[in-house]
Amino acid sequence: MNPDVTGLVSVLDLEQLEVNLFRGYSPQNNWKRVFGGQVVGQAMVAAARTVEDRLAHSLHCYFLLGGDPKVPIIFEVDRIRDGSSFTTRNVVAIQHGAAIFSMSVSFHKQETGFSHQIRMPVVPGPDELPTEEEMKNAVPPNMRGFWELQRPIELRPVSLDRYLSPETADPEQRIWFRTKGALPDDKKLHQCALAYASDFTLLSAGLVPHARRPFDPALMMASLDHAVWFHRDFRADEWLLYVQDSPSAEGARVFCRGSIFSRDGVLVASVAQEGLVRVRRDQG
Repeated sequence: MNPDVTGLVSVLDLEQLEVNLFRGYSPQNNWKRVFGGQVVGQAMVAAARTVEDRLAHSLHCYFLLGGDPKVPIIFEVDRIRDGSSFTTRNVVAIQHGAAIFSMSVSFHKQETGFSHQIRMPVVPGPDELPTEEEMKNAVPPNMRGFWELQRPIELRPVSLDRYLSPETADPEQRIWFRTKGALPDDKKLHQCALAYASDFTLLSAGLVPHARRPFDPALMMASLDHAVWFHRDFRADEWLLYVQDSPSAEGARVFCRGSIFSRDGVLVASVAQEGLVRVRRDQG
């Protein structure tokens, strides 16, 4: 197994302390704070460990405080309801005696019913696009840090103009992603891996119409909330297309949406996120 994926599986393999109490750890990769997608994925694992024979269909969460990567995170699960068709769990992540994150997640018994979906846009496939290593050489030096970050998720943007052009554009972007190696055949693990990856790049869709770039030192950015709806089966270790847009930005808050498709055009998940984006005072 790829070392990065081994690390991801390890991060998502929580230690059970009590019936509804779990402990997770952060990779020691010199990140200044815990990556939001990591907490989402770990909280999903904690919730799923208390549910049998059902998969998550939606999650809604709030980021309350920045996480400290140097200390463990405690996840406390509240078994809100076990119904005949749906199971609901609340999860609170705790560090230094304070809640840093909260999530509600709902699980659904498999059923049959109506089926429809929107179409995946026509875009170049991931094999036609630059690899992350090639991206490092293509972007300006001040942007290479983003592509040099250690992460278990491989990203391939559909358009390099997003990173090379100084011009404003419509608030949208499209990115292929997958884990950097094969995952075990566990549907819950693949859901947790997608939830982990869904926090990458989404908020930056709201920067496109302002000609700003991810990790701009003049900006302070933070996820405020995050929601994922799982529609159909998928594998997170196979290429998925993340179609993102940002309908609104106002009052230092940016709202972004995402549709995630499998390579053959199946809509597997939808995502929504609001984030805080401020221009630092010393930057004007």
